[in-house]
Amino acid sequence: MMERLYVLEEADVQEFIGVNRANLVTLQSLFPKTKLRIHQNVIKVLGEDQAAEELLHILSSLEQICSRYNQLTEAQIIDAVRRHRSKKTSEEAPASVESDVLIYGVHGKAILPRGDRQRRMVREFASRDLCFATGAAGSGKTFLAICLAVKALKSKQVRRIILSRPAVEAGEKLGFLPGEMKDKLDPYLQPLYDALGELIPAPKLKDLIDTGVIQIAPLAFMRGRTLSDAIIILDEAQNTTPQQMKMFLTRLGMNSKMIVTGDFTQIDLPRGVTSGLKDALEKLRDLKSISFIHFDKTDIVRHPLVAEIVEVYDALDKKEERTSHSPS
Repeated sequence: MMERLYVLEEADVQEFIGVNRANLVTLQSLFPKTKLRIHQNVIKVLGEDQAAEELLHILSSLEQICSRYNQLTEAQIIDAVRRHRSKKTSEEAPASVESDVLIYGVHGKAILPRGDRQRRMVREFASRDLCFATGAAGSGKTFLAICLAVKALKSKQVRRIILSRPAVEAGEKLGFLPGEMKDKLDPYLQPLYDALGELIPAPKLKDLIDTGVIQIAPLAFMRGRTLSDAIIILDEAQNTTPQQMKMFLTRLGMNSKMIVTGDFTQIDLPRGVTSGLKDALEKLRDLKSISFIHFDKTDIVRHPLVAEIVEVYDALDKKEERTSHSPS
């Protein structure tokens, strides 16, 4: 009887072993000549040489499945064992079924680009190192950007994800909130945590953040850094100044890509301060190596009522603008 160890590195441990270790029980029933023990992220395989070796191959295949789909079910385990024993791999599944799937969220939820502009953003992300995605609230700009980043991280195209936002108060004064610096800044960054939480199981996400593989920080913390081998996302970029935007864009390092998102209808800068996003779009618009994608209210993917609300606000804003420019 031999003893071998398998270390779970990519998949979330809890998702892999299942509720009450149900997945290990399933594997044990399929490999009766072996025994499985687990401690933290290390699985110990005990059994006859051939059976133990086969089970190690199965564990590797199952980890890939669990990492990709963020879940591991009894049916997936049985199918993986059947394919292995018939000398096939899980990659031989028909590609056409998943051709439009961008990534799988928690509990195996398939996430697809919605609408022509989201599909265009996915295409251009593959060929451009800098992408500006601007437009209507609720059009999925930030979420899609984070999906692209997580996909690149999972496929080992990059080693880390860096997410940033300018810490600008949206009409509320938060400076006197109790707590340390992190406690004061987290409210600004919470939407980024929310998006990541839909894509990566909570224990795995915590581990990635603790080890610095995923970094979430206010824009001011980017100064002086060279960000290589990473996907870097700047959200709410309409609230940057031109100096901040220049500082951010010049952080781009080797084997890195940047996505900048923003909505000009939600500028919270003091009156008279130019938006760094507007400034950048004007100065860089002729560079063919940069992707510029503008979403409008037809691209909104939230509750249908959101599109109606945006339309009303836009109409009123245009009416006020015409009134303010009309001769008295």
